[in-house]
Amino acid sequence: MNETHSHPAGETAPIASPELAVADGHGHSHGHDDHHDVSKHVKKYLAVGALLLIFTLITVGLSYVDFGSTKLNMAIGMAVATFKAGLVAMIFMHLSAEKQLIYRILIFTGFFVLGLFWLTYLHWYDPISR
Repeated sequence: MNETHSHPAGETAPIASPELAVADGHGHSHGHDDHHDVSKHVKKYLAVGALLLIFTLITVGLSYVDFGSTKLNMAIGMAVATFKAGLVAMIFMHLSAEKQLIYRILIFTGFFVLGLFWLTYLHWYDPISR
C-alpha cells in the first residue's frame, strides 16, 4: 500500500508563507504578526486581573466595616462578589463574544441563583426554624 499525495495535472500544492496568511472566520490572521494580537489580549487580561485584585482588597476592607446590620453587610458583599463574577464570566470565559443561546442559559442561571438567594432570605424569617 503505497499512498502518495499527488495533485492532478495542472494543480499545484498551496504554499504556506507569511505573505499569504489568510484570516480565519474571526478576523485573526495566521501570519507572523500574531504576537501583536496576543499582546493586546494579554494586556486586557492583566488589566482585568488587576481590577479583580483591587475589588478583592475592597471586599476585605468592607468586611471590617459595620453597615448597621448583618443583612446589609451581606448584601454589599454579595454585590461586590457579583461584579467580580461578572467580570470573570465576561472576560475570562469569553461570554462577551458569545451567541444568543449562551445568554439564554446565562439568564436562566441568573434567575436560578436569585431564587436560591430568595430562599435563603425567606429562611431568615421562617418562624418554624426559630
